[in-house]
Amino acid sequence: MVRVKHRYLTVQYLYPATLLESAPKDLPTTIQFRQPTPDDFGAGRLVQAIRAGVEELYGDYGLGMVNTGLKVNYHSTATSTSIIRCPQAHYQMVWAALTYMTKLPKPANTPVVVRVIRVSGTIKKAEEEVIRRAKQTVLQMKMIEAGMAEGTPVNAIMNAVEKSVTKEDARNVLAEVDEGEATEEET
Repeated sequence: MVRVKHRYLTVQYLYPATLLESAPKDLPTTIQFRQPTPDDFGAGRLVQAIRAGVEELYGDYGLGMVNTGLKVNYHSTATSTSIIRCPQAHYQMVWAALTYMTKLPKPANTPVVVRVIRVSGTIKKAEEEVIRRAKQTVLQMKMIEAGMAEGTPVNAIMNAVEKSVTKEDARNVLAEVDEGEATEEET
């Protein structure tokens, strides 16, 4: 029997400042691009959007090839990142569908640029990349926050990202403790 192999795409959603009229003009460009994703756009809508994109680009053949192993393992609206699992042989189809996505699906209906920032063979490396990028964003925002007032949107974005990072760190620590207990019981 052959094992089905997967690839994990780490995806980031960027919101171009020129398309966001509601964004304050005094915010730095890096923060304007990395706004939180609307709550209407969840993992289910992301899978639907990917399937629609693959079907549009590759037809029924592409949809059949990608559909079997397509899954969103992680989706954070605070950090605007996702980890998507797809078949190893056809991950380029999913990547192309994400690249050609210009708007979030209907309820959110927001212009977006979807960027694949890492392709990995294990979910562990994809998770490490998400955590590394979230920590980097927090550091950038803290540096910017030092020069801004308390009521700015930067603080709201930073608080959401920090909560997401601490939840992810807690999950990793619990997973490591569980693995350590399992190996001690075996010996």
